[in-house]
Amino acid sequence: MIQVVIIDDDPLVTASLKTILEVSNEIEVTGIGHCAKEAVALYEERKPAIILTDIRMPDGTGLDAARKILTRDPNAVILLLTTFDDDAYIREALDLGVKGYLIKQNLSAIVPSIKAAYNGQAVFGAEIVTKFPTLLKNNDSYLNTHFSEREKMILKEIATGKNNKEIAQALFLSEGTVRNYISKLLEKLELRDRTQLAIYYYQHLQ
Repeated sequence: MIQVVIIDDDPLVTASLKTILEVSNEIEVTGIGHCAKEAVALYEERKPAIILTDIRMPDGTGLDAARKILTRDPNAVILLLTTFDDDAYIREALDLGVKGYLIKQNLSAIVPSIKAAYNGQAVFGAEIVTKFPTLLKNNDSYLNTHFSEREKMILKEIATGKNNKEIAQALFLSEGTVRNYISKLLEKLELRDRTQLAIYYYQHLQ
């Protein structure tokens, strides 16, 4: 079971999300909170596989909570679910290294996104991905980085949200080979995870 904690200041939203998620036999909601402080406390207490949190809340933002959680546990999987596609929020979320940014209006995408994030994929709604090219500023230190054609292809597949198995099938490689390429790309670019590789692709290679 994928254990999930839901954070939103509206009790009707948390109740609705709990119902939507638990229709899937693969997801268990192990905690519900209504503010940023509770998000941090519930993560520490329950250690869920995924935190699904709103951004704007009375005592701070989901981004504030994400920053505290990721400082203590860099491997935490945090998904932002919000009605706001504000550019500043998206940029901050990407800088923090959250694993996904979804828009509440697209409720049908939530369960598949949680499953994808659980399997190591970055999940950003289509509304968010379309903003990447204009949001992300080029970093000149990367301009002279050389990539093989295979590395470019793998970066492109990561940017579309595919997992290792799907990339292996698309490029006729073994999963082990894909993992090795990704490890080398992370080392070459001094990045920490797949989300940052996807961001790099949109910044420099698209």
